[in-house]
Amino acid sequence: MKNYLLALMWLLTTTWTFAQEETYNFTLEEAIDFALENNYGAINADRDLLDARKQKWETIATGLPQIDGAVSYQNQLKQPVSLLPAELAGGEAGTFIPVVFGQPQTMNATATLKQQIFDGSYIVGIQAAKTFIAYSNNNKEKTQLEVRKSVVEAYGNVLLSQESVAILEKNKANLEKNLFETQKLYENGLGDEESVEQLQITLSSVDNQLKNSLRLQTITLQMLNLIMGLDIDAPTKLKENLSDLAQEQIRLDLLEEDLILDKNIDFKIVTNLNQQRELELKLQKSMALPTLNAFVNYGSTSYSDKFNFLGGEPDWFDSSVLGLDLHIPIFSSFGRSAKTARAKIALEKARTQLSETEQNIRLQHKTAKSNYLFSIEEYQTASENLALAERIEHKNQIKYTEGLASSFELRQAQTQLYTAQQEYLQSMIEVINKKTELETVLNNKN
Repeated sequence: MKNYLLALMWLLTTTWTFAQEETYNFTLEEAIDFALENNYGAINADRDLLDARKQKWETIATGLPQIDGAVSYQNQLKQPVSLLPAELAGGEAGTFIPVVFGQPQTMNATATLKQQIFDGSYIVGIQAAKTFIAYSNNNKEKTQLEVRKSVVEAYGNVLLSQESVAILEKNKANLEKNLFETQKLYENGLGDEESVEQLQITLSSVDNQLKNSLRLQTITLQMLNLIMGLDIDAPTKLKENLSDLAQEQIRLDLLEEDLILDKNIDFKIVTNLNQQRELELKLQKSMALPTLNAFVNYGSTSYSDKFNFLGGEPDWFDSSVLGLDLHIPIFSSFGRSAKTARAKIALEKARTQLSETEQNIRLQHKTAKSNYLFSIEEYQTASENLALAERIEHKNQIKYTEGLASSFELRQAQTQLYTAQQEYLQSMIEVINKKTELETVLNNKN
C-alpha cells in the first residue's frame, strides 16, 4: 500500500508539472481559431444563441396543451355555524337553532387541461422568436469578427515588442562598443569629453527604451493570452515573425473586392432591429383581436371528521367541467391605439437608422480601403527610409572613427536610424491592422 501511494503521488506530481510547463505555440490563424473556441466573449455568444433557441421553444410551448394538477387539504378547526328557524324542528316560531353543516376535513384533487385555440399575439411571438435567433446568430458572428480583430492586433503587438527588443539590444551593444572605444581615446588624450557625453546620452535613452520594451513584451503577451481565453501567465510562443506576416497581409486584390451590404454584420443586425420593430407593430395590432381558449377540468373531493383520506375509508366524489374562454377587447380608452402609434414611430426610427447605417458602412468601406492602401505605401516608404538611415549611420560611424565627423553628427545619424527602425516596425503593424479592418467591413474572414 505504501509503494502504491508513493507511485500515485509521483504520477500526480508529474502530471501537474507537465501541465504547468505546457507551452502553447501559435501561428496567427491558429491563434484566431483557438480564440474563437476559448475566448470568454465567444463562449458567452454561443450560450446566448443556445438561450435564444430555448426561448423559441418556450414561446411555442405556450400554444401547446398545458396540464396542471392541484391537491388541496383543509381542516376547519372551528366550523362555521348556520342558524335555521327553530320551527323547522318543532321549536318556537321566531327562534333559531345553530347548525353545523358538513365535516371539518376536506381534501380535493384536480387536473386541468388547457388548449389555446386562437391568439394573434401567439403567432407574432413565434415569428419574434425566429427573429431573435437570427439576431443571436448575427451577434455571435459580430463577436467572432471582434475576437478575430483583437487577436490580430494583440498578435502583432507581441511581435512588435519582440522585434523592438531585438533591435534595441543590437543598438545598445553597438553604442556600448562605441562608448568604450571613445572613452579609451579620451583617456589617452586622442578624443574629447563631449564625444563621450554624447554617446552616454544616446546609450541612456536606448537603455530606457529597451527596459520599457521588455516590460511591454510581457504585457502584450499577457493581453494575447487573455483574448485567446488562456491564463495570462501561460507560456505562449508565436511561430511567425513580423516581417513575414506583414508581407503576407499585402493583398491588393482586396482593394478591388466589392462591398456587399447584406454580408456586413452591422447591416444585418440593424436589419434584425427593423424586423423586430415590424413584429412589435403586428403584436400591438393583434391585441385588438379576440382570444379563444378551451379547458377540461376533472377533480375529486372527499370529506371526513379525521384525516383518513389516504386509507380509502371516506368516499370520493368526482366532478368534471368542459369550457371555453372567449375574450373580446371592446374599449381601452384609446390605450391600444396609443401603443400601436408608438410601435409605428419605433418602426419609422428603425428604418431611418437602417438608412443611416447603410451610408455609414459605405463610408467605412471607402475609409478602410484608403487606410489599407496608405499603410502599404507607408510600409514601402519606411522600408526604403530604413535602408537609407542604415547607410547614413554606417557612413557617419566610419567618419567618426576616422575623425572626419563629430560626435554630434554621429548622434544625429543614430537618432535618425532609431526613428526609422521604429517607423518601419510600426508600418508593418499598420498593414496588418488596416487589412483586418477592411476585412471586417467586408465580412471577409479568409
